[in-house]
Amino acid sequence: MRRDSKLSSILHVLLHMTHSEGPLTSEELARYLVTNPVLVRRVLAGLRKRGYVSSDKGHGGGWTITCDLHKVTLYDIYEAVGSPTMFAMGNRVDHPECLVEQVVNQSLASAFDEAEALLVNRFRDVTLADLAERFNHQYAKHRRGKHEHQLPCK
Repeated sequence: MRRDSKLSSILHVLLHMTHSEGPLTSEELARYLVTNPVLVRRVLAGLRKRGYVSSDKGHGGGWTITCDLHKVTLYDIYEAVGSPTMFAMGNRVDHPECLVEQVVNQSLASAFDEAEALLVNRFRDVTLADLAERFNHQYAKHRRGKHEHQLPCK
């Protein structure tokens, strides 16, 4: 089963935007993710509605960060991209009348809910500024003049 990487992907492009000297086009951002620019525009449009990014058309246009990185959390971005499902696992629902299935599902649901609550709370504690600072630290360790983005970025 393929995992939903929308949150990771949008955080990836947001970090590129924070370290860019100017606006980045949807095409440039899509190349970082090896995806279609339309998909990038679709997700960024949701962030634009919340005031996290803006876009300008025409020559020299593109996407830029417009929010205070210290105030926007991973949870804010998680919500903005539609609160994707946290876990690929789920309950079996083939025979809801089965007492064994009921007990298993109740136990799993409780564990999933607790795990999701922990994760969501962690998302609330991490800001985009924290991610940018971690990138800067990693970048400094590489001692290169520029962050070379190998396509696809790994």
